[in-house]
Parts: sequence; C-alpha cells; structure tokens
Amino acid sequence: MDKIILKNIHLNGIIGVYDWERSLPQEIIVNLTLFTDIRKAGQSDNIEDCVDYDVLTQKIRAHVETAGRMTIEALAEDLAKICLNEKGVESVVVRVEKPGAMASVESAGVEIQRP
Repeated sequence: MDKIILKNIHLNGIIGVYDWERSLPQEIIVNLTLFTDIRKAGQSDNIEDCVDYDVLTQKIRAHVETAGRMTIEALAEDLAKICLNEKGVESVVVRVEKPGAMASVESAGVEIQRP
C-alpha cells in the first residue's frame, strides 16, 4: 500500500479539560499518513486521480479550529473519520500533539491507526 504523508500541520483550536484551556485557542500539531493506491495518479499525472490533500488539509484545519474537543483522543478520532471519507483513502494514521501541554514535556499527544 502506498502512503501520502502530511507532516506537522500547525493549527490552533480549543482543546482541553481545564477552564483555562478552553478560553483561548492552543497550538495543535497534526500528522497524517494516508494509505492509498497512487499508481493511477502516478501514471496519469492528473489531480482527478489523486487524493487531494490540499482540500483534505483545509477540512482538517476547519474541524480543528471549530471542534472544541475536550481530549486529543476525541480529536484524533474525528480527524481519522474525515480522512477515511476521502475518495481512495483506505486507512490512516493520525497523530495529534499539543505542545506545552504539561510542564517539562515538549508535547503531549496520541497516535491512532484506523482501517
């Protein structure tokens, strides 16, 4: 299976369980690995045969900026569903990280894989 890798998508959104976390958007970093078959796109060189990852990234951005999730686990599940709804995406690995979430930790995050 082929992969499309979208690395370190920097976004801002409301996420967290504490009141102070819910008052202002925080930085959220998303990494996606999309599993798909890119042979047709590679042969045709036609965007119609590709997973349009620009459009997908815009959907991810819109969701992160408006979802207001309490946990990064829930946000990761949301993003996996968005990716799996894209034509040609057969499975996905989603990593969501929240930089500065805890003292002395560069970031806290989760990584999930969905069919």
